[in-house]
Amino acid sequence: MIYLSKLLGQKVWDAFGHVVGKLDDLLVDRTDQSMPPITAISIRSGSDEPKLIDAKDIATLWPSITLNVDISKLDMFKPAGHELYLKQRALDQQIVDTEGKRLVRVNDLQIARKNNNFYLTGVDVGGTGLLRRLGLETPAKAISRLLKKRWKTHVIPWEDVASIEHDDPLRLKVSQDRLVQMEPADIALILNDLDHHTSKALLQGFTDEQLADTLEESSAEVQQAVISALQPERAADVLEEMDPDEAADILADMDDQISEQLLNLMEDEDEEDVRILLRYPEDSSGGIMTTEFASVPGNFSVEQALHHLRTNEEAKDDEFMYYVYLLDEDKKLQGVISLRDLVTAPLDQDLSSWFDDDVVVVNPLTPQKEAAYLVAKYNLMAVPVIDPDNNAMLGIVTVDDAIDTMLPTAWKKKLPRFSGR
Repeated sequence: MIYLSKLLGQKVWDAFGHVVGKLDDLLVDRTDQSMPPITAISIRSGSDEPKLIDAKDIATLWPSITLNVDISKLDMFKPAGHELYLKQRALDQQIVDTEGKRLVRVNDLQIARKNNNFYLTGVDVGGTGLLRRLGLETPAKAISRLLKKRWKTHVIPWEDVASIEHDDPLRLKVSQDRLVQMEPADIALILNDLDHHTSKALLQGFTDEQLADTLEESSAEVQQAVISALQPERAADVLEEMDPDEAADILADMDDQISEQLLNLMEDEDEEDVRILLRYPEDSSGGIMTTEFASVPGNFSVEQALHHLRTNEEAKDDEFMYYVYLLDEDKKLQGVISLRDLVTAPLDQDLSSWFDDDVVVVNPLTPQKEAAYLVAKYNLMAVPVIDPDNNAMLGIVTVDDAIDTMLPTAWKKKLPRFSGR
């Protein structure tokens, strides 16, 4: 394989052995492809401005850089403006390894020949790439052989690379298309390591739902930076896609005037859910509960309950449906049944024969730590929140939100999310 570090500064010869100059850079085009073609080379001679030579004039790049024409017949390349200069815009830059799901630095770039053309094939992000650029590859290999250690080159295929250059719209769009294929939690970890300006630029191309999923996994700082950078109408749309307790957390940390503006732009039902949560302290059960949960009328049969869950929009909003809550016409909690028990029960049986009416509950002002204690003590996935004034069910505190304050920050995002979109 050919590496950019081996080419930079090397003499460029024409077809008759005349030195044209020294290689200053390589240009590639169509970076959305798995192997972008080399379209030109930049050659510098003395203090003159670099010249761009069309790639069709290249005969070889390694072990020497030679052209297939005389120096007087070189075809000058006219860039269209969207080419990528590898040394100038790629080397030493941070990129996202979408396969390894991490942020890495470009230490070198790998080039390969196919027929008469040259292509960018990969990015070297390992220590070997850095040693190669420092001219220490040969002694390092010798030491590896002496120590009987394998010499490893860590090259990421170009198709698994996402650029984070926020001032490059063309390549940024390619990166966004690749990033959205990753899990939101993986994207969030990468965003947390980037500056806010870059984070915002990367997320601009996401759909509202993709953006909401990613922000739910991101740090509070990234959430605030991204939501604040959006137009108010779109910010409201994104908040609607988020779990109500997550949206409430974001709005609670914002200026009251801006928060009120975004709430007024949200759909009435979503606005009401978030406003309910904003009434309570952040560390209370009401402040961390979600208003999205699966419920059915308590007088239903098993068959009626299953049909209700398949067709009811509110039930569909509960993506992790571990429990189904039985409510009367006044929204009062009558009991709870696990989804597993529900789907294995005989269809003609009444729910009253199967549900548990001895339910562990909290009220909206129950401290978060007490809710976490109950979740752990009774091995629950969620605990219902009941209005003490009328005994109506307001929402649920899921296990991940209940124990959120009990864990170190680094562990919080490793918990599986049991609510949200």
